[in-house]
Amino acid sequence: MGQNPGLTRTSLATSLNFRSDNEAPAHPRILEALARANTGHATAYADDDWSLALDERFSEVFGTACRVLPLATGTAGNSIALAELCPPWGAILCHPGAHIHNDEGGAPEFYSHGAKLVPVPGDQGKLDPRALAGTIDSAGVHGVHNVKPSVVSITQATECGTAYYPDQVQAISRVCRERGLPLHMDGARFANALVHLDCSPAEATWQAGVDVLVFGASKNGCLAAEAIVVFGSTDWIEGMERRRKRGGHLLSKMRYVSAQLLASMDDGLWLELAGHANSMAARLAEGIESAKTGRLEWPVEANEVFARLPEDTIGRLREAGGQFHVWPGSTDLVRLVCSFATTGSEVDRFVDTLDA
Repeated sequence: MGQNPGLTRTSLATSLNFRSDNEAPAHPRILEALARANTGHATAYADDDWSLALDERFSEVFGTACRVLPLATGTAGNSIALAELCPPWGAILCHPGAHIHNDEGGAPEFYSHGAKLVPVPGDQGKLDPRALAGTIDSAGVHGVHNVKPSVVSITQATECGTAYYPDQVQAISRVCRERGLPLHMDGARFANALVHLDCSPAEATWQAGVDVLVFGASKNGCLAAEAIVVFGSTDWIEGMERRRKRGGHLLSKMRYVSAQLLASMDDGLWLELAGHANSMAARLAEGIESAKTGRLEWPVEANEVFARLPEDTIGRLREAGGQFHVWPGSTDLVRLVCSFATTGSEVDRFVDTLDA
C-alpha cells in the first residue's frame, strides 16, 4: 500500500508530518457523506435518522446489542462514560501513561466531580493484572479515608503504540469481575489495534469483558466523530445521555457526527484506513531498524512508532522538514505517527534523511 487510499495530494501537505493522526485531513468519502447529510431538514439533538441508525449498525459490526451515543471529541466520550461508571468518591484505575491520566486536562476528574485517577504500572503501556489486583485489594485498608476503586480503564491501542491482545483484556476483565468493577476501553485508535490483532471487533471488546468502549474515528479519517458504545447492560445509558447534555456535548445538528460514523463503517472503510496507517508505520519502523541510526523503543503494533535517535539525527530530520514529537521528559525518544494520508514516498524520504 504505497499510496494513501482515496486522498488527493495538495501543496499544503508536502511536509513530512508524523506529528499526529489528528493532523491528517478528513477522508473524501467522509466528506461525501457529510454532503449527502447536508440536504433538507433533520430532527435535532441526535433524534435524526443517522443517529437513530447507529445502534443497529454498531450492533451488526460488534455482533451484539449495542447502545451508541455519538459525540464530537474523545475527551468528552471518555469523561462522560467514566463519570457515569465512577462516583465522585471513587477511583478510576489506569496505566500511568494513559491518555486520560496525562492528556485530557483533568476532564475525567471534572466530569465525575472529583473522582481520583489511580495509576497502575505495566510494561509497554499495558496494565499488569497482578498489579491491578493488588492495588484494588489494598485500597480499602483505611476504610472511608481511601477512594473506592470503581472502574478500570485501558487504552487500545496504548500510548506506547502497542495493542492489548484479547487474552490480555480477559485477564484484566477477570480481575474486574471478581471485584465487581466495570471495564472501560479508550479506543481512540481502536481500529488500528484491531487490524493488528486480526480478530473480530467482538473478540477485542465485549467477548473479552469490555463493558464500555469509546470508539475513536477522528484519528481515522473523520472530521470530528467519536462514540460511546455500551455493550449489554443499559443501566448506564440514561446517566450518560444526561451527562452528555449537561456537559454541553449533545450537538443540535448531531446528524453530521453520526453520518461520519456510518460512512466510516460502510464497506469496511474504517479498517481499510487503519490498515494503511499501520502498514506505513511498519514500513517506517523497518526503515529505522535498517538505518541502524537508532532503535525502536517498543513493538510497533498499530500506527505509532517510538524510536531512540541521536540528538544530531533529530536535528537533521527537522531541518529536512520532518515533523514529530520528542517525548516529554526525554531528549532522544521520538514518536512518529502515520495516518491514512501518509504515503510510502513520505516514509521513504524520512528514512533516506535518517540514513544520510
